Amino acid sequence: MTFKPAIWYPIAVVLSVFNLVSVAIVAEPWHATIHAALALGFGLWAQRLRQRPDRSELPARLEALEAELDTLQQQLSETQERLDFAERLLAKGPGTRRADPQR
Repeated sequence: MTFKPAIWYPIAVVLSVFNLVSVAIVAEPWHATIHAALALGFGLWAQRLRQRPDRSELPARLEALEAELDTLQQQLSETQERLDFAERLLAKGPGTRRADPQR
């Protein structure tokens, strides 16, 4: 079962409004304080549920990450090829390097 903000947002709003109305109805101050705290908590939760990124944004962000990953893999491959080339040159020794152009 997945958490669906689209379902929980209206529930959080209703619970917040219910507790806010209950503050005016109840007689005891401690009881009203509890309802006020619950109204605030449910209201903040509803606000947070509303601010979550939309599912429609996720595929575009995933595509951008995949493109960046491809670029990084290509750069790593090129770097490894250059390192292999440098290692082969160093392994040949000083006698087999390029000829001096002044000779």
